[in-house]
Amino acid sequence: MQKRNAFKLAAACALVAGMLGTSGLAQAQTKLKWAHVYETSEPFHKWSVWAGEEIKKRTNGRYEVQVFPASTLGKESDINQGLTLGTVDIILTGASFAANSYKPLAISYFPFIFRDAEHQLKYAQSDVFRELAGGYDKASGNHIVALNYYGARHVTSSRPITKPEDMKGLKIRVPDAPAYLAFPKALGANPTPIAFAEVYLALQNGTVEAQENPLPTIEAKKFYEVQKNISLTGHIVDSLLTVTSGQLWSKLSDADKKIFTEVMSEAADKTGREIIASEIRLVDEFKKKGNNVIAVDKGAFRDAVLKATKPADQGYRQADYDKILAIK
Repeated sequence: MQKRNAFKLAAACALVAGMLGTSGLAQAQTKLKWAHVYETSEPFHKWSVWAGEEIKKRTNGRYEVQVFPASTLGKESDINQGLTLGTVDIILTGASFAANSYKPLAISYFPFIFRDAEHQLKYAQSDVFRELAGGYDKASGNHIVALNYYGARHVTSSRPITKPEDMKGLKIRVPDAPAYLAFPKALGANPTPIAFAEVYLALQNGTVEAQENPLPTIEAKKFYEVQKNISLTGHIVDSLLTVTSGQLWSKLSDADKKIFTEVMSEAADKTGREIIASEIRLVDEFKKKGNNVIAVDKGAFRDAVLKATKPADQGYRQADYDKILAIK
């Protein structure tokens, strides 16, 4: 009798252990897809991978994140849509694309709204950014977790651009998002939206005469090979948002939300520091490669743009613009 009871107890323990083991295995197999459009050589990818590993570590393996770089899950508009469709869980995206769900968020793309990288990083910690991010969350159902410094955008071109008047009639590639149109249109250029993955070929075959991106992106995508002139306009101080789908965010416990937020914020900080350092380095490196790096009068470009357009013309709220300018 005692042996039979001992056997039943052992069997019951084994069953419970098996159930716990299966439950643990199921938790460890919660796989998340993190998508972006950047090259594996860029800090955006490196620190996304780091963040995925940290999330796995800090949640004791309950979440496993796979990062899909270089538009492998689609163009930027596709991965934004993927958050809603459930095909991706986390993305890096410009506010210009996220603004398709909530337009006020794209105010950060109004030309020359930020003085420099430090100004933008202070904006990321400001009440106005929290308000705008909250508006996006409510409108889209997704959740902005962190803001990553992307870099100051400059113009590369087949002919030198030294003053605002040189932009007139220039066929320039811009991202396929309305927020990027204000700068070229204000200066009389001809903006042409082209997907990021197709820009190099478009420059090479003359489909467009110019494009605009931060120096680290110009290096990573090798635009300097097909565009010898680099004009340091710095017309937009750009950023990327780390965004999770509403489906994912709603399933996370408060403890896990804290972990995801801390990790993604750390990754954003590490990304920004690396980008800022590379921007300083790359001016000399492009000169050594034989590129014509032009230090333009940014004030002249700013004055010409502000003379031609204002935030309300682009559908933005003047109050948001004023609050961002006032950040010290």
